[in-house]
Amino acid sequence: MKNFDEAIAQKGLELPLVEEFYTLQGEGYHTGKAAYFIRIGGCDIGCRWCDSKMSWNPALHPLVSVDTIVANALKTAANAVVVTGGEPSLFNLKPLTDKLKVHNIQTFIETSGAKPLTGTWDWICLSPKRQSPPVEEFYELADELKIIIYEDEDYHWAEEAAKKVKSNCKLYLQSEWSRYEQNIPVIVDYVKTYPKWNVSLQAHKFMHIP
Repeated sequence: MKNFDEAIAQKGLELPLVEEFYTLQGEGYHTGKAAYFIRIGGCDIGCRWCDSKMSWNPALHPLVSVDTIVANALKTAANAVVVTGGEPSLFNLKPLTDKLKVHNIQTFIETSGAKPLTGTWDWICLSPKRQSPPVEEFYELADELKIIIYEDEDYHWAEEAAKKVKSNCKLYLQSEWSRYEQNIPVIVDYVKTYPKWNVSLQAHKFMHIP
């Protein structure tokens, strides 16, 4: 990852902002619910199938104060904010969540869990990656486990992760988008065989919204 500034990341008063927008959650447990999305730049995991590769290099995105980000969220009717990336765990997110909580905004994070958690969260979606496994604490903290299915080996990874999360964690399998047509029949059969799992569909892509 190029031009990552550790001092800025640790302070968390400014974040490399890729994009922010008000839309509907399209994946996992909260599908269909309105939320304000904050996509943070910077990722050192590098999934080959990533659909947000523009977020990998934080230097490509402007540093924006968390005060400005929160103010922008408050201009909408959103009562929930989803922080995603990139990999948001690279940054100290406590300043951001503290300021959101002042306004009674629910805070959700979508993360691979590759770095220790910072901030206060109402919902933690853990989407672990085989090439950069999560910090162990994330398994117990996760409210939702979302495994991206790209190839057959990912089912084994899903089962290994499911053994580590708490008993009430919601379990989801989601096809990598470019392989949706070939993967979804197998995922459906897998969930019918192992009904502890649910299917996550990336509904926003079917609705043609951000």
